[in-house]
Amino acid sequence: MGLFSFMKDVGANLFGKGKKESEEIKKLLQAELGAHITGLEVEFKDEIVTLAGNCDTLATKEKAVLLAGNIKGVASVNGDKLLSPPAPPKEETEFYTIKPGDTLSKIAKKYYGNAMKYPVIFEANREVIKNADLIYPGQQIRIPKI
Repeated sequence: MGLFSFMKDVGANLFGKGKKESEEIKKLLQAELGAHITGLEVEFKDEIVTLAGNCDTLATKEKAVLLAGNIKGVASVNGDKLLSPPAPPKEETEFYTIKPGDTLSKIAKKYYGNAMKYPVIFEANREVIKNADLIYPGQQIRIPKI
């Protein structure tokens, strides 16, 4: 999976004064993905998050990388040490960076030819997107194959 780049000046403002970044990222991942990741370890150094542990699926690994990367102050996420079983070919995922003016409907129209398929994208990113109407430029999401 390698190193993913993110826009470090956009995303959730998770880091506060006196908070240890790696601990905050770990809390977020555990809250959102729970038992889907075991042995989770998080390191944050020089704007790079390194994740380690075992995921139950490739989708969980992708969500963990996106959750960690869509945090203000994070420039890159290294998921090489975050292990998962390989995905079946029909479950391959594309990644997309939200642009100004995008909506999930517009993205669904682009990828699926039907704007009404936006719930597929929303459900695939439920941990990253809390409200289908609240996405922001620079945010990265998963686009599952259907």
